Amino acid sequence: MSEKTIQTGIIGFGLSGRVFHAPFLHTHDGFEIKKIVERNKEESKLIYPYVQVVDDYINLLNDPEIELIIICTPNTLHFNMVQECLKAGKHVVVEKPFTPTSFGADELIKLAESKDRKIFVYHNRRWDGDFLTISKVVKSGVLGNIEEYEAHFDRFKPEINPYAWRDFPEPGAGILYDLGSHLIDQALCLFGKPVSVSANIESQRQESEVDDYFRLQLHYPERNVILSAGMLVEETGPRFVIHGHLGSFVKFGIDPQEKALQEGQMPVGEDWGVESPENWGMTTIDYQDLNIDGSIETEPGNYMGFYNNVYDVLRNEAHTIVKPEEARNVIRIIELAFESRRIDKETEVDF
Repeated sequence: MSEKTIQTGIIGFGLSGRVFHAPFLHTHDGFEIKKIVERNKEESKLIYPYVQVVDDYINLLNDPEIELIIICTPNTLHFNMVQECLKAGKHVVVEKPFTPTSFGADELIKLAESKDRKIFVYHNRRWDGDFLTISKVVKSGVLGNIEEYEAHFDRFKPEINPYAWRDFPEPGAGILYDLGSHLIDQALCLFGKPVSVSANIESQRQESEVDDYFRLQLHYPERNVILSAGMLVEETGPRFVIHGHLGSFVKFGIDPQEKALQEGQMPVGEDWGVESPENWGMTTIDYQDLNIDGSIETEPGNYMGFYNNVYDVLRNEAHTIVKPEEARNVIRIIELAFESRRIDKETEVDF
């Protein structure tokens, strides 16, 4: 361990901590996982025998060696835990969505500034291979001016999970906060602030008490952006559809990193994040009276890019890629979407 190694603690070892965080911290030379909070088990030691398992996150706050804390808990706990970590002088990585309210996000951003600490919100889908590819396609101008952008994040889970906090009617629950935050963040990265938002948000599953379907429209003067997700989509369509003045781009399939991580793979090797050619995006372009049909190779996905940036910010004074203010704006769009549903009309974006 060198002086530059960032001693790290993880709060929670469910899906988020086990799949999306610990593997990257374990394989990155700049981090060392010192402690993991597990209330009732020690599952993390089966994979990382060197870690200390503790049953209370206060243990992490009181450990002077721990510099960075990763919060992988239900959304209702994000605000209080981030607040306590910052007050204890720790830098924080918090799972998306940042907090259930934009007001809470504003308060945490102010606190971080006053304590000279950093907040990193885990919008890892910026490092999906398909989104990295789409970003290049859009910015290249090969499709001309983009008129319509449509993104989906669909699943088929018709049964309510009695053990899943996302299915309980609490602040930050439901599919719009869960999956919608990814789609909104990606859209804001590509196109910036919309003028207004309109939304159809529903509870489609039997006995569901939270939203499990949404279709948002982010309205821009020059284009329309449609974001949709549902839990009753057994036969999924394209993930992304983009239409421009010079052509279209259609992309099926989902980034392979999550599946690999769930299978227990570590994020290493030349083939990490590489997508099968059968899922490469298809494009049709009109160029000088020529109609060109073809595929565009998907960029390799790499969630390690998030933690590379965390390390560079804390050790090399780099700029934060996922700025907390951007994560806050995602929450504000979600709030405005629910307001649009309530009043059944477009709501103006106010940030």
